Amino acid sequence: MPLALLALAVGAFGIGTTEFVMMGLLPDVADDLNISIPTAGHLVSAYAIGVVVGAPLLAAVTARMARRKVLIGLMVLFVAGNTLSAFAPDHHSLLAARFLSGLPHGAFFGVGAVVATGMVSAERKARAVSLMFLGLTVANIAGVPVATLMGQHLGWRATFLGVSVIGLAAIGSLALLLPRDTAHGSAAGLRGELAALKSLPVWLALGTTVAGFGALFSAYSYITPMLTDSAGYADSSVTLLLALFGVGATAGNLLGGRLADRSMRATLFGGLLSLVAVLALFPVLMGSAWSAAVAVVLLGAAAFVTSSPLLLMVMEKASSAPSLASSANQAAFNLANAGGAWIGGLALAAGFGVTSPALAGAALAVLGLAVAAMAYGVDRRRTPLHTGRVVATHTPRQAETPAHH
Repeated sequence: MPLALLALAVGAFGIGTTEFVMMGLLPDVADDLNISIPTAGHLVSAYAIGVVVGAPLLAAVTARMARRKVLIGLMVLFVAGNTLSAFAPDHHSLLAARFLSGLPHGAFFGVGAVVATGMVSAERKARAVSLMFLGLTVANIAGVPVATLMGQHLGWRATFLGVSVIGLAAIGSLALLLPRDTAHGSAAGLRGELAALKSLPVWLALGTTVAGFGALFSAYSYITPMLTDSAGYADSSVTLLLALFGVGATAGNLLGGRLADRSMRATLFGGLLSLVAVLALFPVLMGSAWSAAVAVVLLGAAAFVTSSPLLLMVMEKASSAPSLASSANQAAFNLANAGGAWIGGLALAAGFGVTSPALAGAALAVLGLAVAAMAYGVDRRRTPLHTGRVVATHTPRQAETPAHH
């Protein structure tokens, strides 16, 4: 695998850290800015809105730019957002800074996925994507806990300065390691990129992402009360258990990348089926401390097995606009985050029990399977016209064997 993938992983590590660290810093931020914790929670939403807005917008407007310059520019914007967060004088300024920090998130992963797949042979594309995403999953193991501890001991502003340093390291890595000759922009331009999103298969692929990862966040958003109220863990143990989730996510991401290179569709269906099974068993697994720990690892693994095949599926369905499509997939991921948490909260509010968000998640995973099956049916009907799997990069289209269908 090209060393340049390391540069993409460093950027992903910084993005993953700043995305999830705010949850652990909310009490500190609220105390320092004299606001309530629910009001401070809007800072999480501001980042997510930035991702949803910025992912398709920045990918579209930079469609014809050299991708190496785009990636470096996105990390410059990332550093600016986090630096402004560190020096924000009040709540409203911090809201704006968090929105700015979220803008480059989706476009970085979207453009990065196109660059990553363009640097490897056809049979290694999913593994290349999984190595880029490795930075995001490792952030949940190391980046978020360390950044949270830094914020608790040195102040929350120090955390965002630390994340800015990671962003600077990513900029240096991208400038040093990313080959210039692999970073050509799309000739389609803005109109061509937007036109590619009119395809039904693209929307079915994005719908699978929303439902599949909505299943994850339906449960994960309420994992702390499950672990404390049902499994009997102390509050102080939750951080370690969330790191175990990161371990599972990292293993699932790497496994999914390797399996998807053999059969993208089979890996996707297998991952979604595994997610249904794990979430359906959550009420039982949360009955004891040891099985709850296993459940947390399995949840991360089952969900992130699907990350590489989902992204590649979106990219191949929008072969003329891979940057915009893969960026839109990141927006779909964040919609899944918000929607899954909302659906899990409905289950709790209805009085179905502390583990009910996991069962709601299982239902969402079944919906994801249904959407994926619908997408498969559409592909089957189009088989006479499209006989080979195509994964778009900056290079001319390359057909793989029909076995990937």
